[in-house]
Amino acid sequence: MVTQFILLGLTDRQELQIPLFAAFLVIYVLTLVGNLGMIVFNMVDSRLHTPMYFFLSNLSFVDLCYSSVFAPRMLVNFLLGSKSISCSACIAQHFSFVVFVTTEGFLLPVMAYDRYVAICNPLLYTAVMSKRVLIHLVTSSYVGGLMNSLTHICGLLRLSFCGPNIINHYFCDTNTLLKLVCSDNHIREILLVAFSGVIAMSTLLIVIFSYLYILFSLLRICSSKGRRKAFSTCASHLTAVTMFYGPVSSSHIQPSSSYSLEQEKISAHLVVPMLNPRSTA
Repeated sequence: MVTQFILLGLTDRQELQIPLFAAFLVIYVLTLVGNLGMIVFNMVDSRLHTPMYFFLSNLSFVDLCYSSVFAPRMLVNFLLGSKSISCSACIAQHFSFVVFVTTEGFLLPVMAYDRYVAICNPLLYTAVMSKRVLIHLVTSSYVGGLMNSLTHICGLLRLSFCGPNIINHYFCDTNTLLKLVCSDNHIREILLVAFSGVIAMSTLLIVIFSYLYILFSLLRICSSKGRRKAFSTCASHLTAVTMFYGPVSSSHIQPSSSYSLEQEKISAHLVVPMLNPRSTA
């Protein structure tokens, strides 16, 4: 039975290891500074103690956590060339990643609902988005992420890994792990894909319907200045939604036999460690 895995990373070309280390180190540091800055700034500035910035702080925390799941080990692999990871560490890495990426998937529709209430029902905004409601919405997002991750882990732990142990990725992702099992994983793979697909599609539909109502409300605003002001509050969130659901739909909710691994590497590379529009919100 397999006791450790080998992470191949982005490339095995030795001359690219140091340049890639430098590039990803800069990206990771910028990610840490940007998200930590957002969290601290929202805490110390009382003017930002609003529902929108409360959600932005939690989104920045989630981005910070799930980029830290694999970035430090990836940097060490670039620098030292040590690519092995124990089976337990691989499962723990996968568990943590799914928790935070699913939590972000739940936070995005919550933020869309917040924008819907703010623009479509501004007089009721304070009453609807009370402190108690905010805490319940955010807590539910984290619980949903935890439950989805537990489902993934329970499915993976029932599979047998008896070789090969080479993962063509820089972290332990679902599709790459499923390719290495030596038992019949077809039914479990379908269940995992279906569960993730239901979560992704239901949250995306909430976002779509929220913004359809927002669009209809914006069209009723006579002043072009008022429309621009209302739309500006949604711009960074729409960017985050596009960045999140594009890579997720192309890699995490389709069978392992039908997705492009190189495309998934690039997608995860773009979404996870960099391009965080919430840092400029």
